[in-house]
Amino acid sequence: MEEHPTLPAPEAALSAEERQWAMLAHLSILLNLATALGGPIAAFLIYLFYRERSRYVAFHALQALIFQLLAWVVAGVAAAGAWFLSLTLAALIVGICLMPVACLLSLIPLGALAYGVVGAIACSRGEDFRYWLIGDWVAASFG
Repeated sequence: MEEHPTLPAPEAALSAEERQWAMLAHLSILLNLATALGGPIAAFLIYLFYRERSRYVAFHALQALIFQLLAWVVAGVAAAGAWFLSLTLAALIVGICLMPVACLLSLIPLGALAYGVVGAIACSRGEDFRYWLIGDWVAASFG
């Protein structure tokens, strides 16, 4: 595993509390099932509380926040817009052709739930988990 200078060394240097809060930051995406924006709010609160106490927890909370905003909110709005457009144009053939795109966009928030659980499992083990594209960007802002 590659060491990153902005984060503590995996496993040995992390307390159980740090692993737990990093895991909860990633699992906060599950709050989006019951509340529209509960996940990003929970990840943001974890970030605010731990930004001075633990770089590991702050990194994972900020990463989870950005991931949830992109994958859940932006993709959810795009899926809703695609469904609205395809159903509006369903009287024409164009609307029926757009329905597969709307179906694919609807799967992004569900895939994000699974990816968030993968991140939570990695953090519970004390591993350095990074979301694709987002993790390196967040790590660069910490350095």
